[in-house]
Amino acid sequence: MSNKIQVSLPEEELDWIQLRQDLGPVVEVETTKEKLQRKIKENPLVPLGCLATTAALTAGLYNFRTGNRKMSQLMMRTRIAAQGFTVFALIVGVVMTYTDKK
Repeated sequence: MSNKIQVSLPEEELDWIQLRQDLGPVVEVETTKEKLQRKIKENPLVPLGCLATTAALTAGLYNFRTGNRKMSQLMMRTRIAAQGFTVFALIVGVVMTYTDKK
């Protein structure tokens, strides 16, 4: 006994699929690696901020584990500053991208 499910797609969805087939190889597909490289090139401060955040978090957790409370607190505050820098870099990147497109 065969259990087949039939799905009825709306006509608009079929039009979209047909449009994609009609466009064919005109649309270039970007690989994940290429997209990552392009994004880093467009806004290099964001990965730098992410690395700084990760480094501060790692150092803070290490110092917390070893009992160095003063350094742990300093690293957690540094992490907050690095996160703020990352958010600021994201906002600047979005604004720059938006103004370049205009």
